[in-house]
Amino acid sequence: MDFDLILKGGYVIDGSGGPPFRADVGIIENMISAVATLDQSRAAKVLDVTGHYIAPGFIDAHVHGDLMLLADPIHTAALKQGVTTYIIGQDGCSFAPGKRSTIEYMRKYTAGFNGNPPEIETDWEGIPEYLAKFDRKTAINVAYLIPNGNVRIEVMGHEQRVATDDELKAMQRMIREGMEQGAVGLSTGLDYIPSNYADAREIAAICEAITPYDGVYVTHMRAYGKRATIGMEEVYDIAARSNVACHISHYNGPADLLLPLCDRGLALGIDLTYDTYPYLAGSTILGMVALPGWVQGGGVEATLERLSEPATRAKLHSEWFSGEAPYPLDQMHLAMIANPNWRWAEGKTVAVAADEAGLSRGDFIIDILLASGMAVGVVAFRADRTEEDVRAILRHPAHMAGSDGIYQGGFPHPRGWGAFARYLGYHTRELGDYTWAEAITHLATHAARRYRLTDRGLIRPGYVADIAVFDPKTIIDRSTYAAGRTEAEGVAHVLVNGTLALENGQPTGATPGRALRRA
Repeated sequence: MDFDLILKGGYVIDGSGGPPFRADVGIIENMISAVATLDQSRAAKVLDVTGHYIAPGFIDAHVHGDLMLLADPIHTAALKQGVTTYIIGQDGCSFAPGKRSTIEYMRKYTAGFNGNPPEIETDWEGIPEYLAKFDRKTAINVAYLIPNGNVRIEVMGHEQRVATDDELKAMQRMIREGMEQGAVGLSTGLDYIPSNYADAREIAAICEAITPYDGVYVTHMRAYGKRATIGMEEVYDIAARSNVACHISHYNGPADLLLPLCDRGLALGIDLTYDTYPYLAGSTILGMVALPGWVQGGGVEATLERLSEPATRAKLHSEWFSGEAPYPLDQMHLAMIANPNWRWAEGKTVAVAADEAGLSRGDFIIDILLASGMAVGVVAFRADRTEEDVRAILRHPAHMAGSDGIYQGGFPHPRGWGAFARYLGYHTRELGDYTWAEAITHLATHAARRYRLTDRGLIRPGYVADIAVFDPKTIIDRSTYAAGRTEAEGVAHVLVNGTLALENGQPTGATPGRALRRA
């Protein structure tokens, strides 16, 4: 046989930016071996993909699939959109490195967006052991960002201050070790604890530890939306101090503010990119958006202890809940609630659920967080971006696609099941925001280049066969805010490392995914 598999009769969008062209794709083992007319060639298996586009597998540049991919290794939410790789370790909050106590803290604190599946036992400490959990055990690949929060807790605990010089040196050692172990960069979540205690000097110092490895600094900035200037000025400062390549997570807000800020960074000589998802609502944990910082100091247990005190409740009512909420509570939906006795409120707005519980909104927030150990996720709308803003932001050449997918709760944000299909069906076919070739570069090639995945992101001989085959006439997202778990349509086949993980629209059950370690 000439090939193990031939994809025959389709049009290739190779990721270079060129238009679709008629070609077959021949695969041997895990590699693309030929992109040509293969009428005279033989293969153990031939798939007729007439009328379909053959594209490099999509790379989700920002997603919360760490533990949830281990709990659901086939992960059809991603496969049915053509996604073959997740960039995990986002927002400075993940699950390696760290002692058991650090990882267990992160599991509790991030349960509202990272999930905390009880069947996944914490039986690792270092990055190598954690990444081994994914190798040939999941349907899709992962690449890992070292989470600043874990490193900070290991060195400083939950101290609410900036790091000393000695502490910075200790953090730099841990980060260098993580890069040596295969991480592709470093992440911070500057709205989350404990990353938000760090200043630009501290962050720049730890970024210096990744620059020799060509690592990328990925940040959930300190401010978004109309306050994005604050966050971006800090990014400029960090880049100037460390000369690090910078990537902004879920960059959203008014385009007439955000895009000039990005262009200014590029004009300053910063290696700057960003990702975003094509929706108006965001999603995060209730505590982060509904409580002031002083209540959350010291972590989950300290927060719960404060919330249980009558004096704290009284102070919150007089000083916090009486003011304007950062996110309108009548537009904030409860996506995930850990305590089963409160799950009746999932899918309802905070305002409606509070009324149904016979509580003030402040008392409802406190009570539900106490009952769930802070593990409450929300879908939240803000008035600082429009559909036109989303469309302008996704067209910028510094952009790449990220779902920011969250995979637990009865009413999750639809982006985890629909973002990539929405980019293709709605924004490309229906609105014309991209050509098909442009769409593929934003969904696959840009992220492959950004995260130094040098053997992926293109349909070319010698590249790994991570491939998405989709029907340009039918691909579409079906998930909604009311039914966030509805799978996308229009992807026929997905190959991961040369193995069919999705065939004729159905998962094969194969788990060919790998942890893609830094080259």
